[in-house]
Order: sequence, then C-alpha cells, then structure tokens
Amino acid sequence: MGERQSRTAVEALLARHHLRPRRRLGQHFLVDPNLIDKTVRLAELGEGSRVLEVGTGTGSLTLALAEAGASVLSYEVDGSLRPLLDEVLADIDRVEVRFEDALAADLPSQLEGKGWVMVANLPFNIGTPLLMQLLVEAPQLQRFVVMVQQEVADRILARPGTKQYGLPTVLTRLHGSPRLAFRVPPQVFLPPPKVQSAVIVIERKPAHPLAGEALALASRAFGQRRKMLRGSLAGVLVEGERSLLRAGLDPTDRPEALEPDAFLRLAAACADAA
Repeated sequence: MGERQSRTAVEALLARHHLRPRRRLGQHFLVDPNLIDKTVRLAELGEGSRVLEVGTGTGSLTLALAEAGASVLSYEVDGSLRPLLDEVLADIDRVEVRFEDALAADLPSQLEGKGWVMVANLPFNIGTPLLMQLLVEAPQLQRFVVMVQQEVADRILARPGTKQYGLPTVLTRLHGSPRLAFRVPPQVFLPPPKVQSAVIVIERKPAHPLAGEALALASRAFGQRRKMLRGSLAGVLVEGERSLLRAGLDPTDRPEALEPDAFLRLAAACADAA
C-alpha cells in the first residue's frame, strides 16, 4: 500500500510534481492520517465494499479506503493531478480514478448494483449541490460519510425555527437520517481553509412515495421564505388554503416553522383533493 500522507509527505509530493492546491476548484487536501482513519471507520467497510469518492485530491483518503478492503470509484476534476495519482496509486488495483466533473458525470448511472457508500472530502465549491443530487437520484448509495464546511453541516442538521433550516435540511431528512460525527479544524488541510469543517453521516431511508411532491412544495416555500405559506404557495396548492388546513398547518406560518414531515402531509392533502 502507499505511503500514509502526512503534511510533510503531501508537501513533498506536490513539490515533486510541480503542483499546488487550486483555490478555484475548492481544493484543500487532507494531511492528517489519524483523521482519515477516523473517517474511514465511520463508513463500516470491509472486503467487497463499494465506495464512491468525489475529490480524489492527493489520494490520501483513497488509499485508506482501499486498505479497508473497499473497491473505490473516485472522481477528480483536476487533470493535472493525474501523474501524482499514478504514482500514489501505482500498486493499488481496486481503485478507479475518473478525471471528470462529478456534477456533470451523471453519477447515479455509474453506480452498478446496490449497497454503495459515499466517503469523501467534498470540494468546497460543489459539496451541497452534489450531495443533494445524490440523495434524490442515487438510491444505490446507502450511507454517506462526507466532510463538508461547517455551515453546510449546520444547514443539513438544522432544526425548524432556526435561520439555518431550509431546503437542504428538508431534502436530507426526506431521504435520510443525518448526524454529526465530529468537527474538523482547519489545520488538518493543506492549505488550511478559513472556515471550520465537519464530518457528517447520513443513513439513507426509504423515500416516501410523495417525497418528490413534498420537495417541490418545500422548494417553492423556501424560495420565498419571508412570506407566509398562504402567499408563497398561492397558485400551486389544490384548493389553496384548504389543503394547508387539511394537513394541519397554519396558513400564516412560514416554511422554517414546518418539520420535513409537514411537507409530506401537505403533499398528501393536495393529492387527496386532486
């Protein structure tokens, strides 16, 4: 297996290949082997496990995943890292790196079979949209162990009535059960970001048949989150305010007051009235 990547080792690796982290790609490379091991343990991997990684970087997490027995499909948008990764992963036969933009790669269609796990230090600039896309469109992924900016974790884990609570919270809870695993200080990255990070775990749960309709209502409501529900959802509810009342909701509430399940009840009320 490859060399465990300490900060000194990563700096030497980048220097040898005349590379440096690219800010525009949101690159912050992990340089703490202990934190990497802690992250991999959360994934509960074994021989034959299949892992999706996005943001291969210098391969530090990729190596640890392979060491845990997993076959890894890893996406990296930065083609300049190819020679470096060829060196780092030279003796690993259970890792496939694809140099593509993960957001444009239609990842759900690339994951054959069931029981996949996503383990990733997500690039800062694509973390939220990619995670939301995969929760909705990739049921093959049963568990997510992802490192994200602290503000992203706060939005996903938020409670109703808080300013962080919004569409990412509702979407995540319609498709999974999220929890905070641990917080991550800036100094475990190269270069250190200006913000805190966190590792969160999301266990997928079966989606309700009306999850799509509920999410569409939530998207409309949070798109005008300062408005009362009677205003933000005007024109899209079957029978208007009557649907809100049948769902047990107050038309004068704002979307941040609603639990995720409330959007399911509203979708059901609309379906019954149709």
